[in-house]
Amino acid sequence: MLRLSATWLVAVVLIVAVGGVFFFCEYLIYFPTILKCAWPKIGNVRAVEGSEEVRAMVLSDTHLLGAVGGHWFDKLRREWQMERAFQTALWLLRPHIVFILGDIFDEGKWSSQKHWEDDVRRFHRMFRHSTDTELVVLVGNHDIGFHYEMDWFKLQRFEKVFNASTTRIVTKKGVNFLLLNSVALHGDGCPICQSVEKELIRLSRELNCSLQSSHSSGAAMEGCNGSQLYPASAPIMLQHYPLYRVSDAGCTGQDAAPPEERHLLFREKYDVLSKEASQRLLQLFKPRLILSGHTHSGCEVLHENKYPEVSVPSFSWRNRNNPSIILASVSPVTYSLSKCFLPEESTVISVYCSAGACLLLLFLAHCLWMKGLLQCLSLCLLGKHKSL
Repeated sequence: MLRLSATWLVAVVLIVAVGGVFFFCEYLIYFPTILKCAWPKIGNVRAVEGSEEVRAMVLSDTHLLGAVGGHWFDKLRREWQMERAFQTALWLLRPHIVFILGDIFDEGKWSSQKHWEDDVRRFHRMFRHSTDTELVVLVGNHDIGFHYEMDWFKLQRFEKVFNASTTRIVTKKGVNFLLLNSVALHGDGCPICQSVEKELIRLSRELNCSLQSSHSSGAAMEGCNGSQLYPASAPIMLQHYPLYRVSDAGCTGQDAAPPEERHLLFREKYDVLSKEASQRLLQLFKPRLILSGHTHSGCEVLHENKYPEVSVPSFSWRNRNNPSIILASVSPVTYSLSKCFLPEESTVISVYCSAGACLLLLFLAHCLWMKGLLQCLSLCLLGKHKSL
């Protein structure tokens, strides 16, 4: 009876411990980690009459695995991590708007229609959100292919899913967010490139007209007849590819590229935009901030000593051990950024390994204790038998 009771007690302890560790690693761990994050403070957001602060959450390179290269366990593990991190961040941080800077899917550039629809369904499940939060998605090279792989079918398929053009301006509370299809900025005259170039020129003219109108007291502005007017605020530019830089050699921080990779030279039109395209964008829009993805690592760069760019690391454990998101508090005249780190995959693995080792020791101790108890009972019974 004693042996049976002890066995049941150990079994209950093991089951409760396993369940507790699993619940912590797969659900609870995201809460204390993200609770450390906070929206950065900015100055007087009422400096522009009627304006208020926009809380924007920015992430990048989710790379939802497809049917070709995605092992089922890898897909399950990484997608659960991203879903829990995203849903917990939404619940705790309450952003007004969320931007995902491209490479939403890993195999969008070659997936069949059936597989594409499955990927889209999983994306909408993972990144579901309330009507209080706007979700804005940018296009990346894995969504429609590199420049030499993209075509109208893949581009329009992407735009149809997210019900918006890949090059446009999103305005929120007086703040202009300029979204670019950076995959099409090769400048080689391809049909999609020409279309994007025309759109950029139009948007640049409309932003310039909007700035002029704020100082013109209603006077007619040359070349601005019929132009759509936006709030008179320099744009924040968002894109998948970073602007041109030689390498990540100047990048620092715990989410920067590994030291052995920082001095590797970037290839224009593959790792970063070309010099010409980068200069053209800065001349057209004069952005007060650039946010980009693609490299899977964090970096801060100052272009021409006046245009800051922040590269946002990948959101997925598949691409890095310590994913993070950018929290941006933005007004029409200023902004402030902070970085919110998510649980590290190595931490979760360590917790599982430590818990597994402790449970194994407990089980072995129980076995040894039971063995000793049996030996003790055997000796007692043997002694009684001899005395009789």
